[in-house]
Amino acid sequence: MSEVKTKIENLLNDNKVVLFMKGTQQFPMCGFSARATAILQDLGVSFKDINVLEDEEIRNGIKEYGNWPTIPQLYINKKLVGGSDIMMEMYQAGELQELLK
Repeated sequence: MSEVKTKIENLLNDNKVVLFMKGTQQFPMCGFSARATAILQDLGVSFKDINVLEDEEIRNGIKEYGNWPTIPQLYINKKLVGGSDIMMEMYQAGELQELLK
């Protein structure tokens, strides 16, 4: 198993909710990451933010790991939920709230 894959799996094992994003939850560095962060904060969910801009290995590795081409990526209980568009749809439908219970 590659080092980056191990790194990602450790992050997912250690945290129930992980958002791989550009920037941090305090300072999102793109609109999509800002929207994803805002949704989680609105739900009052504590989550681990991983700034992919600080780690090129993780930035590329997470795209491969989840077979998902874009950032941000939300993982809940080690499962890929999706990016900010999917998060918004699920949030509006009440599905994200259910997943996070």
